[in-house]
Amino acid sequence: MLAAPPHRPTHLNDLLAALLLGIIEGLTEFLPISSTGHLLIAQHWLGRRSDLFNIAVQSGAILAVSLVYRQRLWSLASGWREPEQRDYALKLIGAFAVTAVLGLIAKLAGVELPESVLPVAAALMLGGIAILWIEGRSEHFEALTRITWRVAIIVGAAQVIAGVFPGTSRSAAAIFAALLAGIGNRPAATEFAFLVGIPTMFAATGFEILRYFLNGGSGEAWADLGVAFVAATVTGFIAVRWLLGYVKSHRFTVFAWYRIALGLLLIGLLWDW
Repeated sequence: MLAAPPHRPTHLNDLLAALLLGIIEGLTEFLPISSTGHLLIAQHWLGRRSDLFNIAVQSGAILAVSLVYRQRLWSLASGWREPEQRDYALKLIGAFAVTAVLGLIAKLAGVELPESVLPVAAALMLGGIAILWIEGRSEHFEALTRITWRVAIIVGAAQVIAGVFPGTSRSAAAIFAALLAGIGNRPAATEFAFLVGIPTMFAATGFEILRYFLNGGSGEAWADLGVAFVAATVTGFIAVRWLLGYVKSHRFTVFAWYRIALGLLLIGLLWDW
């Protein structure tokens, strides 16, 4: 298990740790390298946090992507009567519905994220190998020009898989599921993955907040959560803007090698933990 620090840090250190966790979340939520995996690793040194913290801080990064795509979101909302806009919006809703239903089933079944390092390391490496394979085969995939219902359903299911296995990366699972389903355009696959992540993560945060208050609603460090949320929003905005420019002319190969290297490093350090 990821052990908590032996001595309780001061309040200032708590805020600093929360700030660092927020920065890590913002930088890794949309890069295909797993924000949840990085948070679990970072919390080995910075102190364990609640499920509410780990979910809610991701919503800071989701707020960032909402700001980046604010014009796209407005066009989808205001252009509902236009067939093309309505079709895209319905497929976003469909993908979210798949994620919500399968995610709820997983929750009711008692599926919980493992909190040990080995599953994170394994998922990082396996995900890296999968990215290399997909990128190597991408030229042979069917290149669809628009999001289909098949793509939407597969992307929705992929998000649940990422939620169950830390180190998988929700954004990576959604992006590469879209590519495998036939969306040959990386920016288009990235956009759909990011947009469907907006209701997904906000819904997950709402679920955790509801569960928190139903269980008594005490013990959460709200100041720490606020600091982390703001940090994740700011760094997430920067990371998303950078990635959207990057994928226009680059493959995701560099992230695959990063995942493999980090996974190997974690396994090498595992014996000392």
